[in-house]
This record gives sequence, structure tokens and C-alpha cells, in this order.
Amino acid sequence: MNWSQVYTPLGNLYLSAVVAAIPVVVLLGALAFFHVKAHLAALLGLLCALAIAIGVYGMPAKMAGVTALYGAAFGLLPIGWIILNAIFVYDLTVETGKFEVAKHTIAGLASDRRIQVLLIGFAFGAFIEGAAGFGTPVAISAAMLIGLGFRPLPAAGLALIGNTAPVAYGALGTPVITLAKVTGLDVNLLSAMVGRQLPFFSVIVPFWLVWAMAGFKGMKEVWPACLVAGVSFAIPQYLVSNHFGPSLVDIVAAAVSIGATYVLLRFWQPPSIWRFPDEREDARLGAGAVPRSVGAASAQPAVSTKDGWLAWMPWIVLSVCVFVWGLPDVKAWLGNLHTSMYKLHLAPKPAFEIPGLHNLVMRVPPVVKKPTAEGAIYSLNVLQATGTALLLSGIVSGIFLKVSPGRLARIYLHALKRVRFSLLTIAAMLALGFTTRYSGSDTTMGLAFASTGALFPFFSPMLGWLGVALTGSDTSSNVLFGNLQVVSAQQIGMNPILAAAANSSGGVMGKMIDAQSIVVAGVATGQQGHEGPILRYVFWHSLVLACLVGVLVLVQSLFFPGIVPH
Repeated sequence: MNWSQVYTPLGNLYLSAVVAAIPVVVLLGALAFFHVKAHLAALLGLLCALAIAIGVYGMPAKMAGVTALYGAAFGLLPIGWIILNAIFVYDLTVETGKFEVAKHTIAGLASDRRIQVLLIGFAFGAFIEGAAGFGTPVAISAAMLIGLGFRPLPAAGLALIGNTAPVAYGALGTPVITLAKVTGLDVNLLSAMVGRQLPFFSVIVPFWLVWAMAGFKGMKEVWPACLVAGVSFAIPQYLVSNHFGPSLVDIVAAAVSIGATYVLLRFWQPPSIWRFPDEREDARLGAGAVPRSVGAASAQPAVSTKDGWLAWMPWIVLSVCVFVWGLPDVKAWLGNLHTSMYKLHLAPKPAFEIPGLHNLVMRVPPVVKKPTAEGAIYSLNVLQATGTALLLSGIVSGIFLKVSPGRLARIYLHALKRVRFSLLTIAAMLALGFTTRYSGSDTTMGLAFASTGALFPFFSPMLGWLGVALTGSDTSSNVLFGNLQVVSAQQIGMNPILAAAANSSGGVMGKMIDAQSIVVAGVATGQQGHEGPILRYVFWHSLVLACLVGVLVLVQSLFFPGIVPH
């Protein structure tokens, strides 16, 4: 039996939006202010979401339960699968001692924490985002920062802040490509418009990242590195997005940024070496900036070229595997291989419709032009999953590093033990997100944003921000609110291309506060059960940056309408 969503169940849009927000408020409030463990906070939020879906929105109880189970399954595969195998690769490098060598090579290039966070948290994270997405860059970057000696909380928070500007083009452009499918707008025009918004923030984020860690004075000392890292990312981001489409934007921009920063460091170094307050390079010196002469005196032992390449080999293999896995032709081949294995009874069915949910929930105007059935298809195609690329890179690296199969298995089981509660948390949080999506309560909040009239160009990116904060994905936010953006823009005379692109551009700033990313960062830095401080660390950064995107879109809409591509 079909069930149609109702977006104003209490008869008033704003009152309905307040009630719809309760699960999110409970989840974030429990994490940030009451120090509730993440899996318990997620379960509390889920219970609220189910109660509101059934009691307020009238969603059939059985359908709501199936929706929650569908979300939990999606949380385990592909999201949990990525986290588990990313931690496996990291643990492998630590167990074999190669991470220490890799750490020394980075320290040899730049022992300053500010430069390290630019290279790893911003540029390298952007490369992984472009290749994989779905939380992979946060897991990898945060783990690498921990290995370099960063404290857990800054490692998690800085990895989240750094993973912003590249998100709209993550996973080989998936968010923008999906936005085009949902809205019916031209994918190249959307790619170009996003590429005329995010480069401004690609320049800002490196400065913001260092400022968040070291303060204004610390940021001012390394402004050349911040500028080079940002500009060398922003220019390719603009050029590729406007002239070649969305697929390779992050890959190219990140590679150029890493190369440009490396070249800069061959000719320039900061006047002092910045350290965290609890770090001491010398018994005579306190926290903060350390004179470069002292830093040089206590430098790490030299690493041979061979040892350096061997230490970085797992991460090189990981990058190659993740990139190859994301190529459309490879994905199609892996899908066909899984299907063939299924026919031979060697693998589970690649995908199946969720009984009791698939095409039974109807989205209705004004969110869509005409009533549309909401699909619910779960993919069990493990071969195509990015997490499998990470698992393969771990196995291949283990062979190169001459790790015995037994030891490799023990490392993997240890990684599984580490993330067991986090997998439960992610499952519960995705269950919450799917419940709000299929019940229509998140759309109620979106409609409240969309009703802001002349101020809608400012709130348009905020709607994308909300969507990512709720769903954990810029792609999912574009699916959820992309068409709503177009409908609202047409009502106020705003260019639909600008509004739809704003959803994706604003959404990137919500990536650092979505529950999925918070948990991933907590796992990668060994802070399971302490997700609240991570959320508090990044929340205001996320909100302020999202507001700045809103200001940019408002200015573009009012004063520079010609900036929209035709």
C-alpha cells in the first residue's frame, strides 16, 4: 500500500519544522552538551525520529521500522566497510613500523604542524575525497595526523575542517552528477556554477584551517604556504569544473596543490617551528613557536630514499586502488563480475528492492513536480564498494611488506575490534537519517528554509548545509533538496542553476558536523565515546563557513547574475 508524505502535519509549516527538528536536536544536544556516548545518542535520536514519523507524520509503523533497518544496513555497507578497512591499512603501517618512517619523511619536508595539516588535512585529504568520498578522507587524514603526533581532538577536528571545499566533487563528481539527474539540469552547467563558488573557499580554507589550530599569529607566519596551497587548488578546481566537467576536479586540483606546496617548501620555510602546547622539542623551550635552529638540532634521523618509498607504499597503493575503483568503466566491470558470480551461486544478489518500502513512499508537490515514488534498493555489491579497494590495498601492502597471512589476519581482527561500537553508532545514525528522509520530516525543515522569499539566495546554501548535516552526504542532500531548490528558485525569479549549485556548495560546509563524519573522525583518532568534544570543536566553523557561502550566493544572485553559466 502506498503512503504519501505530508509536509505540514500540524497545519503550520514552522510548527511542523520545529517538531521535525527534535531528533536532530536530541542527537546533537546529547553529544555536545550531555556527553552521552555516540551510539546511545544515536539510538535516542532514532527513537525520537521513529516516534515523530509514526505519531506526527502518520507513517505506517511497519514501514518506519523497515526504513530504519534499511538505513542501518546502509551504515554498515558501504560506510562501515570503508571505515573498517581504512583503519586496517593504518594499523598495518603502524604495526610494521612504516608509519614512523613515513612520519620522518614528512617531518624532513616540514616539521611544522601547520604545514603538515595543509599537506595532509587539506591537500591529501582532498585527493582521497575526489577518488572515494563517503568518509574515507576523514578516516585516512585523521589517522595520519595522529601518527604524525597530533593530539586526538585537533587531529579529528582539523581533518573535518579540511574536508570541505572538495566535497561537492567527491567520488569522481558523484554529488554534482546526481544533482543533475535529480533536477534535470545540465551537468556541465551545474559543474561550472559550483566551480564559480567553491574556489573562493578553496583559498580561504587553508588559512582557516591553520587559524583554527594555531591562532591568527600562527597563521600569519605561514601565509605563503596557505596561499600557495589554496590558490593552486582553486585555479585547477575552476578550470577543470568549467571546461572538463565534474569527474576529475578534486583529483587534478589536489595533485597540483600538493606539488605546488612541495615546490614552495624547497625554497621557503616558516621562520619558526610551531608545536602544540603540550609538545616540547627541548627541555629549555615551552609551547608554541620554536626557533628554527633548535628545531633543526633535534631533527629526526635521515631516511633513505628506498625506506621512504617503502613506508609510503601502502598509501600510494591505497590512492591508486581507490582512484581505479572509482572509474566508471571499472565500476561497471566489477558490477558485471559480481553478477556473474551471483549466477554461479558464488556471491549474494548484487542488489535487491527493500520489501515493504521500495516505491511505496510517495514524494508530493511542491518538493517534486508530480507525485513520485521513492525507491529503496540496497546494494550488496561488495566488489564495487570503496571499502573493498581499501581492503585490497591493505592485502597488497602486506605482501610488499612481507607480513605473514596470520599476522595480517590478526591486524585485521584488531581493527575490527577497535571499530565495533563505532559500526553500531553509524548504523543507528544512518537509520535516523533514513527515517527522517522517508517520513518527510527533513523535507519539512527544507520547506521552512525555502519559504524565506527574497532572502532565499542566502538560505539556499543553508538548505544544502542542513541536508548534509542530516544525511552525511552531499550526494544525499542533493537528492533530498535539489528539486526543492529549483522549484523555490522559480517561484522567486532566481536562476535555477544558481540555486541548485548552491545546495551542493553550501552542503560541503555541513560535512564536518554530520554524525557520520564525527564518528569516522572519532574512530580514526581513538576517541570512540568522545564524539561530543569533536562536534563542539567544529560546529561554529561549519556554521560560519556555511553563512559565508550564503552571502556569496546572495551577492551573485543580486549583483552578478551574469556569472551563471549558460
